[in-house]
Amino acid sequence: MDFHPTDEQAEAAALAARIFRDLATHERLAAAGTGSDAELWKALTAAGLTAAVEDVGLLGLVLLLEEQGRTTAQVPYAATCVYGILPVAAHGSAEQRARLLPALGSGEAIATGAFPARGRITASPDGRLTGTAPVVPWLRDATHVLVPDADRALWLVRTDTPGVGTSQVETTAPWSAGSLVLAGAEAERLGGAAAHDAVLASARTAFAGLQAGVCAGSLARAVEYTSTREQFGRPLSTNQGVMLRAADAHMDTEAIRVTAYEAAWRIDEGLPAREHALTAAWWASEAGKRVVHAGQHLHGGMGADLDHPVHRHFLWGRQLDAYLGCGSELLAELGALLSDHAAPEGDQA
Repeated sequence: MDFHPTDEQAEAAALAARIFRDLATHERLAAAGTGSDAELWKALTAAGLTAAVEDVGLLGLVLLLEEQGRTTAQVPYAATCVYGILPVAAHGSAEQRARLLPALGSGEAIATGAFPARGRITASPDGRLTGTAPVVPWLRDATHVLVPDADRALWLVRTDTPGVGTSQVETTAPWSAGSLVLAGAEAERLGGAAAHDAVLASARTAFAGLQAGVCAGSLARAVEYTSTREQFGRPLSTNQGVMLRAADAHMDTEAIRVTAYEAAWRIDEGLPAREHALTAAWWASEAGKRVVHAGQHLHGGMGADLDHPVHRHFLWGRQLDAYLGCGSELLAELGALLSDHAAPEGDQA
C-alpha cells in the first residue's frame, strides 16, 4: 500500500487548506450559528474542489476533509461528496451521471444521506418512499437525499418532491441538520444490491478523515495555548503531565489518520475494505472523543468557555463519535464480520 498522495491530491489538499484557513475563521463560524457558510461553499465549488473528488478518489477526499476538520468549516462538503458525487459516479447509470454529477460538482445541487436509516423507511414497488429519518446532517442545505430503505436499497430523493417533509433539528455540532419525513415520496433507484455497503464503507472512511482533522485542529490549539500560557513562571507545556496528555492525543490522532488512509486506499484500489472502514470508524469514535476531551482539558478554565474556538472541535468530535455508529456498535459489527469470515475454517476444525 502507498499512502503518499499523488500530485493532484496534494495540490487539491493544499488549495483546500488555504481556502478553509482564510474563510473559516472563528468570527465567521460564530456568525454562521448552526447553519452553513454560503460564501465558503461558493469558494470551494468555484475552486473545483467538489468536482475534483471524482478524480482524486476517496483517499484524496480524506485529505480534503482533514483540512475541513482542522477548521470545523461549516459547509456540506463531506455529505455532498460521500452521498452524492462518489455514489453517483460509482453506482449511477450513464444517464444519472450525466444529469447529476455536473450539478453536484458545481455546487448547484447539494446532497446528504439519511444514514443510518435503521430500517425506518420502506419503498413501494413503484419506487415511492415512506418513513422517517429523525436526524439527517446538512438536510437544511440539501437538494437531494440518498435514502436507504429497509431492504438496504438506495434511493435518491429530491427535497422539493411532493411527499417530502423536513424540519430543523439541532445537534451538538452545527451541521444544518433536519428531520426527514417521507409520505409516498417519489424517488429514483441508485445502484444495485451491493451499493449500500459500499456507500456506508466510504462514508465511514470519509468521516474518519474528517475526525482526524477535527482532532488535529483541537490538538494544535492546545499546543499553542499551553506553549504561551505560563503558570508559576514557566509555560504549561513544560509540565510533564501536559506533555504526556498531548503526546497521547497525538498518537490517537495519527491512529485515526492512518486507518482512514488505509481504508480509503483499499476502496480506491477496488480491494475488500469493509473491515478496514469499520476499523477506521472505530478509531474515529473511540480515539476521537479522547482527543477532543484532551484538547478542551489542556485549555484549563478556558476550555469551559463555550465561545472559545476549541469548544467547537469538542462538539464536532463528539458528534462524529456517534455518527454512523458509536464505538461499541462498530466493534460488534466488526466482530460479527470477522466471525463470519472465520466460520468455514472453524467448521473444518
